[in-house]
Amino acid sequence: MADPPDHIVEGDLQDQKITGYQSPLGVTPVHKVTLRGVQTQSGFVFDQIEVTFQTLGTLSPGRDNAILVCHALSGTAHMAGLHPDTGRPGWWDFHVGPGKAIDTDKFFVICSNVLGGCDGTTGPLFIRPETGKPYGMDFPPVTITDMVAVQAKLIEHLGISRLFAVVGGSMGGMQALAWAVHFPERVRLCIPIATCISHSAMQIAFNEIGRRAITTDPNWNGGNYTLDCRPNHGLAVARMVGHVTYLSEHAMTRKFGRTLQPSADPDDQSSLFSVESYLHHQGESFVSRFDPNSYLYLTRALDQFDLFDGRPPEEVLPRLKARFLVISFASDWLYPPAQSRELVRWLKRFRVAATYINLETLYGHDSFLIENPQFSQVVRHYLDHELRKPDMKETAVAI
Repeated sequence: MADPPDHIVEGDLQDQKITGYQSPLGVTPVHKVTLRGVQTQSGFVFDQIEVTFQTLGTLSPGRDNAILVCHALSGTAHMAGLHPDTGRPGWWDFHVGPGKAIDTDKFFVICSNVLGGCDGTTGPLFIRPETGKPYGMDFPPVTITDMVAVQAKLIEHLGISRLFAVVGGSMGGMQALAWAVHFPERVRLCIPIATCISHSAMQIAFNEIGRRAITTDPNWNGGNYTLDCRPNHGLAVARMVGHVTYLSEHAMTRKFGRTLQPSADPDDQSSLFSVESYLHHQGESFVSRFDPNSYLYLTRALDQFDLFDGRPPEEVLPRLKARFLVISFASDWLYPPAQSRELVRWLKRFRVAATYINLETLYGHDSFLIENPQFSQVVRHYLDHELRKPDMKETAVAI
């Protein structure tokens, strides 16, 4: 495995300081829609749901070229292009756009903020009609299935009966899998990236450390904090812990080593290790754009996800209609390749069409977020190949 080129940026684009960064998409807006309500798996009924979303590209006359991109824990609806307010690139701008892995010259690409998030979709920050106050911790439990149910309503609102593909990494990969299970007739391709059937004890443990950092911050106040007095310290620590798990040891050693970074204050003679300064920046940047209660709800949804939902696999997998491309990364120790291979073995056991590739990249779990030509090539080739093939469902109907 070769070292990554020096120009490759590591980490979520939303939290990067990239001087002069340009997106071929230019400035891209996000939209908001109010959808009729849903009942969550816990039984809570929302009369209506607000959803923030972005669309890029053009929907074909047959409405058969739509790709739903599902974001990970820290993602937003703004997947690509430059944000009209902040000027920052979308979190997947490296991979969505003209001529990119998900080519907006060929596909109509959709991304929405998940239920329980904090980017404009109904979540803990929203005002509860009955009280006139933010939901806070009175917000109902949210599951990956609940997120997908809301996405399905959005896709229906957009007039799309069947998606060409559902794509996502990490938590987004869980959503992609849930789409294939709960809406088998509405998904042609499923591309889960660096994800799993269910969390291991280690994955749950790291999330619990983050949650405890937030809930033990004095400013958390049982989730009833104000915008002026939030548990920012706890959220920053949660992000710092999480970010360590997103990188590989090789990437951290190569990027930081034991390099010291002098203080910006000339009167301060102390120095931080570069990795310390980097983590501080990641925590501070995250606090400025994320809600602590949303972090609690979304990490809990991650931990509780179970593709089979407690049922025997033979009751779930034979219903799948989508073809799969499953991608893992050799250096990803948070969602190790063994978890993707487990998924593929189950799919193959029930004769579900599945292609699997484990990329020998060195960047850890963040490999699907950074500028990664090897990853881009795999996704682009697969989508282009499938685009040239006839849709077997439509062919069967025509016959």
